[in-house]
Amino acid sequence: MNSVKEKKGKAKKAGKAGPARQGRAKEAWRLSNGRVRDVMHSVAFLTPSVTGVAVFFILPFLVVVFYSVIRSPLNPEFVFLDNFINVLNNASFRTAAKNTAMFSAMAVPLAVVLSLTLALMLECRIPCKSLFRTFFLSPMMVPVASVVLIWQVVFHYRGTLNAVLGAFGVDPIDWINGPYCLLVIVVLFLWKNLGYNMILFMAALNNIPKELLEVADVEGASPAHKFFNIKLRYLSPTVLFVAILSIINSFKVFREIYLLTGDYPYDGLYMMQHFMNNTFNKNLDYQKMSSAAVLMALVMVALIALLFKVEDIFGKDVEG
Repeated sequence: MNSVKEKKGKAKKAGKAGPARQGRAKEAWRLSNGRVRDVMHSVAFLTPSVTGVAVFFILPFLVVVFYSVIRSPLNPEFVFLDNFINVLNNASFRTAAKNTAMFSAMAVPLAVVLSLTLALMLECRIPCKSLFRTFFLSPMMVPVASVVLIWQVVFHYRGTLNAVLGAFGVDPIDWINGPYCLLVIVVLFLWKNLGYNMILFMAALNNIPKELLEVADVEGASPAHKFFNIKLRYLSPTVLFVAILSIINSFKVFREIYLLTGDYPYDGLYMMQHFMNNTFNKNLDYQKMSSAAVLMALVMVALIALLFKVEDIFGKDVEG
């Protein structure tokens, strides 16, 4: 009798547990279906962007890498590093690489430091703040061709700047085709890019916790201490982003120089893109152009990786 009762009790429990198990199974099935739908929606939204990047960026870059290690498009013999060695031994390439490196070494730090200085200045209570902001943002609205025209008028041998200097007894200087040519392009680069960088720093300054600055004021911290130990640490991601953006823009300064001087400028203004542009347009030398492009890409990747490492070390305690 006891065994019969036990069996009936187990049957009742199994009968009660059956619907519960079915409910849990349905819930698990519903959740898994929801996850699948979310994944499908994500794939659907990402597919156009990924396809565009793959077709217009990744695939062309792989083609460039392929051209850099073969003999020629008509003779696809694998030559490995021969094309790179030929490019490195080319005098025009060395001149272009040296000028590009000098320009980036001058322009990028100045772009970061000056834009941060302007953002800090506009954060203070100074007169004509809106006028200053408008002055530095106006270059973003001016076409490059118009900017270059202004620079030609100002820095021409018989231009405005030499006329002003001549009033003080200074001999005319050939700014564009002389030893000061790089300085002219650096000034043009800064004038064109400082406004955008300044906006980025102003937005980052507004995101610094005010409580930390108030505590620093109560503790009697100096402005220099607050800047280097609080503000600059919270600004490190923005400094990294502005530096990367400035490096990329410094490698694209060919447009302005080309409009100023044409295909073959003064030696001090002969940049990497001049070398690649002339190699392609004049000689259709795919191998030389592709090798130079790969080398430039490797240098940019190395610089950006170094900046990421520095920012990771400098901003680690802030993120923690």
